[in-house]
Parts: sequence; C-alpha cells; structure tokens
Amino acid sequence: MIIIGLVMFPSFKAGEMEDMVTDSRDDPQTDFIYCFGANTEVLKFGSCQLHSGHKILFLIIPGNPGVVGFYRTFMQTLHRMFGYRHPVWAVSHAGHCVPPDSMDMVEDASLAAEGDVFGLNGQIEHKLAFLRKYVPRETRPHPDWALHWLLHYSGDDQERSRTQANAMYMGGQEMKKVLERDNITIRKNLEKLIFYYGATDHWCPIQYYLDIKKDFPHGDIRLCENGFRHAFVLDTGREVAKMVVEWISGDLTTQVL
Repeated sequence: MIIIGLVMFPSFKAGEMEDMVTDSRDDPQTDFIYCFGANTEVLKFGSCQLHSGHKILFLIIPGNPGVVGFYRTFMQTLHRMFGYRHPVWAVSHAGHCVPPDSMDMVEDASLAAEGDVFGLNGQIEHKLAFLRKYVPRETRPHPDWALHWLLHYSGDDQERSRTQANAMYMGGQEMKKVLERDNITIRKNLEKLIFYYGATDHWCPIQYYLDIKKDFPHGDIRLCENGFRHAFVLDTGREVAKMVVEWISGDLTTQVL
C-alpha cells in the first residue's frame, strides 16, 4: 500500500507536532547508521531488531526532505492501535538528518559521489539497501508509505545547511524526472494500493483525483472529506493513523492468518 503526496510549507520543526500522552511502550528508539554509504536516521517503535518471527512491519518512507521526526505521533498511534504487536519504523533519506558528532554525513565521499546517493535514483537504492540489510525476507513491509514532501526550513549550523542542500538537490531531480503518473506500476499493483487525495491541496489539485478515478475505475481511490491538510503530521497525525487502521485492519488480519 503506497500513499504518495507532495507538500511545501514554511519553517516548522519536528518538535512542533501535536503532543500525545504516552506510556513506556510508546517510547521510540532512534538509531543513526550508515546506509548506502550515507548518514541515515531510523526511528523505531516496538522491536528494534527484526527476526523471522516478525511477519509484519510498518515501514514509513518519507518524502523530501526525509525528516522522520515529523511522523512520531502518526507512528505512535499505529503502534498503539494494533496493540503494540507490530513494529513501526521510519527511515530517513540519505543525508537528510543532522548526524551525531561521532559521524560524518557520508562514510566514503568518493563512493557517495559515484552512486549519487543524494539524488533521486540514489535515494531509491538507499531504501533498497536498507531493506536488504535490516528487514528479513520473511518480514513483509505493510504498508510501504511514501509521503513525498518539499519542505523549506532554516538552519544556522553547517550540518543543517548540508541537509538542506541535499533535500534541494533531490527536489531538483524530482522536478525534472517525475513528470507523469506511472500507470504501468499502478495497474500491476492496483489491488494493493489506496490513493487518498486532499480536497484543498495546491500540489495535487482535485482534477488529478478525477483523472485517476477515470483511468482506474476499480481502484480504491478516495478524496478527503475530513479537511486534513497535506502536512497532516503537524496537527492530525493521530486522526490519519486511526483512519489508516480502519482501512487495513481486515487485510492485516487475513495476511497474518
């Protein structure tokens, strides 16, 4: 299940998201790793290491920039509403997080440049490398969320400026390369997908919803009736997570059985 969006909004920080009362099981772990040669932040609710007994993983793949902290409330709610049974992880984009003092932005500058790890295709390879290394073959990512953002944010220190440059570099490639809907992939996976369009989304006008409904009349394609803004993680992460749980609970039970 993939949800794709695109949003631009001004200088917010991850700490400005809605608050949520939690218990100890709602406390996440944050890891910083090198993946595909680049600094990567992984936010984890539930099991921090997967094994063959984990059949389900909720994997959050953000858009641009890939700042996983924005998804905290959304992830907490998913984890809680499924009874803390399934791990919920989010993996940042390569180089879109400020590394700890003990790490550099890249592990090997020459390899990072050769693989164009901060570019659009490099970021795709970065996610595939993460799946191969950290997610067992027996574990089925469900769903694979891709929320594509273009976020303007400010920073004074050098590392913040580098993450901003990496995000803008990727955004420039997106604008040049992602020019049309991938109907072939959609058609092959239509029964696995839910499309959820915002009703007041300047990046994705309602006409796009009408067009895809016409092209894929049997698809599960919905138009928001709740007034959620595109940047839902800032104030309605809990509400959107509850909606997602309603969508997939039946399918999840069937797959586990």
